[in-house]
Amino acid sequence: MALALNIGKCTLLGNYRENNEDAIEVKQFPDMTICIVADGMGGQAAGEIASKRAIEVVPREIRKHLPAGATEDQCKTIIRKAVIQANEEIMQMGSLDRDLKNMGTTIVMALWRKGRELYIAGVGDSRAYLIRGGKIEQLTIDHSLAQALVENKTISADEAREHRFRNVLWKYLGSKEVGEGPEVKVIPLEPGDRFVLCTDGLSGPVPDAQILTFVQEHEQPQECADGLGQLALDSGSRDNVSCIVITVADAR
Repeated sequence: MALALNIGKCTLLGNYRENNEDAIEVKQFPDMTICIVADGMGGQAAGEIASKRAIEVVPREIRKHLPAGATEDQCKTIIRKAVIQANEEIMQMGSLDRDLKNMGTTIVMALWRKGRELYIAGVGDSRAYLIRGGKIEQLTIDHSLAQALVENKTISADEAREHRFRNVLWKYLGSKEVGEGPEVKVIPLEPGDRFVLCTDGLSGPVPDAQILTFVQEHEQPQECADGLGQLALDSGSRDNVSCIVITVADAR
């Protein structure tokens, strides 16, 4: 049985920011769908410029270089190269314009090739979640100093949620640490799977368990995305809030 993706998306300025430095994109081609969420940083308009460049470059590069019969390993390589290209373009823009010198952006993305798997990759602290069988799983790793302390067993995961370094990133687009590109995970799909791609404007103030409950209670992807955005604001988010909700269904 063939599968289909139903997708909802939401991005909100929020209650405390003057401009929205987040950017989201859903690119649907005949042979593939690409979903991206990016959270820009750098002050003034710089973060906005970085996040928009990320969501432009990554789909462009994947579309340009991904052949129809690509293997799983080829897909992973092309995704990594697309993210590296976006990083290089953002760094170059920063080197040419003094006002953009410190700009950067997170990115989290999903690629579907009309098959039975989803490719997930991320840089920074924007996250991808899988909701399946009544459980929620974070598929990406935060590239924050707090998470690095967790991995070194210096602090606990619970302590990381409130740690002063939880929003300090050591790797993001616009930094040399991107290196050879992100880890790319391949997730075998099952009908009923739900995926959430989001910025820390959502995942910061809303605990994973609450995201799980909300997604389970809202079946329609667009309603779910809009509701998650509002839930983040109601939970005290002081950031822009963006998410993409993906539902996997049997194709009819």
